[in-house]
Amino acid sequence: MRDTLRKLREILRPLYGNGETEAIIRIMFHYLKGWNTVDIIMHEDASLSPFIKSEIDAILKRLVKHEPIQYITGEARFHGMEMKVTPDVLIPRPETDELVDIIVSDAGETEDLRVLDIGTGSGCIAIALARSLRFPTVTAVDISDAALAVARENASNLKANVSFIKEDILTVSPEGIFDIIVSNPPYIDESEKSGMEPNVLDYEPKIALFVPDDNPLLFYKRIAEIAVRKLSPAGKLYFEINPRHADELSRYLTDCGFDDVQVIRDSFGKLRFIKATNNANL
Repeated sequence: MRDTLRKLREILRPLYGNGETEAIIRIMFHYLKGWNTVDIIMHEDASLSPFIKSEIDAILKRLVKHEPIQYITGEARFHGMEMKVTPDVLIPRPETDELVDIIVSDAGETEDLRVLDIGTGSGCIAIALARSLRFPTVTAVDISDAALAVARENASNLKANVSFIKEDILTVSPEGIFDIIVSNPPYIDESEKSGMEPNVLDYEPKIALFVPDDNPLLFYKRIAEIAVRKLSPAGKLYFEINPRHADELSRYLTDCGFDDVQVIRDSFGKLRFIKATNNANL
């Protein structure tokens, strides 16, 4: 085990850096052996079976090609849950976990909230809210059949009550009135591709990542248009955003008539979230 750890670090650190390498090692041994960080340390003098060694070598070959460890193992941890992920969905990010925390904190003990998650992907936001809020009714929308299949499986595995609908929100508005609308839509400008890591650029679904340089707020503007008509009085709109467009989007939402538009930094200090309140019939 000690020799295997040394080999993994020697190969992976030049590609991923120290922090991400250690995270990959933790995920790998949790997947292969069910071990946590303490277990890895305690088993450093243990022998590994030929089968486990061959599995590690197979994973390592994929990692050096920058394939994300989450796609290799088929799972990702999000908001305390093990989520199934495939190349049809984005890998849930820690920042998105923070967005869920913001919504749950704002909701407090309010019961029976009607929630709409637009562009649900793996279903991570919708499922986390279904499990964290008090008796919510959660609807999740995506354009991808493959993504919805993953989301439905996650909801079933995690016993989360979420209604999944296939719709193109650029052309169709979901039915109903909602107290919360949340979205983590595509928001990376095409011009940002050159600065992106290959594990994202080469493997994650581009339909869920990129927007045209000449229309970077494409999805936000459409979702804001939906929210103006579909949010209940004093209903809340939540976005995960590209920091470079925070000011522009904030002004746009204010111009649309939303109240209390707030730009919120993530734990890395980046302008990552916006929340706003529907002012209709207040």
